[in-house]
Amino acid sequence: MAYHIDQLQPGMSASIAKTVTETDIILFAGISTDVNPAHLDEEYAKTTMFGGRIAHGMLSAGFISAVLANHLPGAGTIYLSQTLKFKAPVRPGDTVRATVTVKEVNVEKNRVTLDTVCTVAGKTVIEGECVMMPPVRAKAVGGTA
Repeated sequence: MAYHIDQLQPGMSASIAKTVTETDIILFAGISTDVNPAHLDEEYAKTTMFGGRIAHGMLSAGFISAVLANHLPGAGTIYLSQTLKFKAPVRPGDTVRATVTVKEVNVEKNRVTLDTVCTVAGKTVIEGECVMMPPVRAKAVGGTA
């Protein structure tokens, strides 16, 4: 499903939940080339302020992108900007719930601003705001010959 700009209204919301696995962390480290030992080395991570390994912040932030692309505004939407504040760590085995909520709709510019939040067990781990460009309606093709 994809929403067009005229179908969006403030307060509309969508979310997904995903449990962060060991495999997710290892694959993300390989894809992103972020091999910070805070994510991969338990012995090192025990010496940090977190007291153990944490998932990459951008891995959890990626779940926001999944909600935007797959649910609201949906397929064909284009990311224009995103702010992120990392509030708490996500650990292997945590289930992250990413939620987006329409904040403002600008029909003339085909832009929608959404609040973006990730939580673990009800605690906010990431908060931010994004601006998206929803898909444009296809124009009718054809006519009379």
